Amino acid sequence: MMQRIGLPKPLAWGYLGILIFMMGDGMEQGWLSPYLIDRGLAMEHSATLFSLYGVTIAISSWFSGVLTESLNPRKTMWLGLLLYLLGTVLFIGIGLKDLDLGVLYFTYALRGFGYPLFAYSFLVWISYVVPQNALGRAVGWFWFVFTGGLNVLGAFYSSWAIEHLGHIPALWSAVAWVLVGAIFALVLNKATFPKLETQGKLDNLLRGLTIIKSEPKVALGGIVRIINTAAQFAFPVFLPVYMAEQGIDTKHWLYIWGTIFSSNIIFNLIFGFVGDRLGWRQTIMWFGGVGCGLTTLLFYYSPQWFEGDYSLVLACGVLWGACLAGYVPLSALVPSLVEKEKGAAMSILNLGAGLAVFAGPAIVWATFGAVGAEGVVWILAGLYFVSAVLTHQIKLSAKN
Repeated sequence: MMQRIGLPKPLAWGYLGILIFMMGDGMEQGWLSPYLIDRGLAMEHSATLFSLYGVTIAISSWFSGVLTESLNPRKTMWLGLLLYLLGTVLFIGIGLKDLDLGVLYFTYALRGFGYPLFAYSFLVWISYVVPQNALGRAVGWFWFVFTGGLNVLGAFYSSWAIEHLGHIPALWSAVAWVLVGAIFALVLNKATFPKLETQGKLDNLLRGLTIIKSEPKVALGGIVRIINTAAQFAFPVFLPVYMAEQGIDTKHWLYIWGTIFSSNIIFNLIFGFVGDRLGWRQTIMWFGGVGCGLTTLLFYYSPQWFEGDYSLVLACGVLWGACLAGYVPLSALVPSLVEKEKGAAMSILNLGAGLAVFAGPAIVWATFGAVGAEGVVWILAGLYFVSAVLTHQIKLSAKN
């Protein structure tokens, strides 16, 4: 049955582990900043905290691929788990106790090294052991459990945990979920990884950057990956205010945002299957690039066109979330551009995922004052259309 649905049986426990790990890792995303501000932290300090966190996520995302090839995925995932635990324990136990800015910045940034090494190393593992004709479905399942844990289960669990446990105990409980996820992914998961010539050679780390010179299509894939989720990190900066002006309050906005990613995880699977049949490149171009460009504009203008009708605005948001999943085959296309250095190729793709954390808010910061919310949305939509053009240049074969 697993083979029919595209889930590689040898890695099944690992997929479950990623789901649970990311649920614990992402449970504070929606409320940590206002919690810190309520306790007296300035908005600027909170923004700095999350910016530093994003820096380490980007660095760790890049290292994940080449470290996986040098050490093997299991060792790299153990390293990610240890860095997460160290940063989290120090952040909760010391940083949050006195709100010492230096400690908060250092420990939360240290925590940011954790999940990319854990989750993205598993993605590299998938790219090596799954046959190419099933790779689109396999990475679709990866993004299903990754997003399902980070953006869906983590949000739902945190809303319960804050109410019944309190903020600090809720953060401690996340550590327990992360450990449970690690047991599934690292202990119960008995899958093997092929022996590579690069294993044990840490000088291979630079290959994670130099590959863009020898394989320029990999660089294009990294740029497309940045564009893929740039709007995901840009929208929360300004759209809640815009929606409130259109009569959709914060409570309903959060429902919309949560529902968007509930639909997104379903379409992560659907577009994994579509990519294997229609072709990875065609799926990314039309459903991802063109689809996201059009639905970004539709989502923004829907409160005006439908006079703030919540259900119709929600439907437009769901369409955007569905098209966002159209980029899923990118995780199959890029490593397939090279024969041996798949980890280096995935490092560039993972770096793009990390840099999107910056790109989205940076676009808002740089342009909002000059062009307003409407202008920012057109910029984001334009970038999606550009990604479709770039993807057209990433040719693998007649099909993909």
